[in-house]
Amino acid sequence: MLSKEQVDQYHSEGYVVARSLIDEVALDQLRELVSEMLVGAEELTEHNEKFDLEPSHKASEPKVRRIKTPHKWHSFFWDLIRSPRLVSCLTDLLGSDVRLHGSKLNLKSSQEGSAVEWHQDWAFYPHSNDHVLAVGLMMDDMTLDNGPLLVVPGSHRVNKVWNHHQDGYFCGAIPASQNRDLDFEGAIPCLGKAGDCSFHHVRLVHGSAQNTSQSPRRLMLYECAAADAWPYLKFSDLEEFNGRMIVGEPTLEPRSTDVPIRMPFPEAKRQGSIYENQTSAADRFFT
Repeated sequence: MLSKEQVDQYHSEGYVVARSLIDEVALDQLRELVSEMLVGAEELTEHNEKFDLEPSHKASEPKVRRIKTPHKWHSFFWDLIRSPRLVSCLTDLLGSDVRLHGSKLNLKSSQEGSAVEWHQDWAFYPHSNDHVLAVGLMMDDMTLDNGPLLVVPGSHRVNKVWNHHQDGYFCGAIPASQNRDLDFEGAIPCLGKAGDCSFHHVRLVHGSAQNTSQSPRRLMLYECAAADAWPYLKFSDLEEFNGRMIVGEPTLEPRSTDVPIRMPFPEAKRQGSIYENQTSAADRFFT
């Protein structure tokens, strides 16, 4: 599904957008499923293991900014990442053996939708090698005003993990004013139609602004890794680990390469999703 030019762009710039990977039938099924899932958040007053809530959330006016690990809640999310078109793209970029590292569904309400400060996914989950990426499945059209994914092209090729700490604690955000070598103003928005998918390298610097449009914005994210890229953190269950293979075979032989590592410790003062981690970030880019 990816041309040589698209694969070259991914390696050079750290991201690529592939068009029409998910058809309308699957999109409609996905949207219906997500609507059904969100009913479970209507009476919540705080985050739980399934939902991360907007600061403005009320039981009478529910607003969810993330469904956590949706692949654990319904098999349909597995069906999507294992669909032939997505598998073709993943093997083009990561090789024949690919494992799911994690998943999340980020939702931005109209005229709101929490921003995500600049960061590298690599800062949260370093691996033995960097054949790791994130897939962004666009459930809605991504426009300039609804908070699309923003990327800093080529930032993945800098052999560096930028500082994601505040006052000595991990906060999951790069201080906006302390990194003059990053061209935040030159960031590129990953725009597209519903059914398109973005792919971005695990060390690519990225973020997203608030949704200022009149429509909601939903982005399903899958974190994927080559089977021989083993995580340095939170590994305990080999059977579960191998059970997350998307395609190909697992391995007991991690491939170690010379990649920069900066561990996310001491842990963020606010635990939970990236939104919670970033609440302690004072030097912010997005308002």
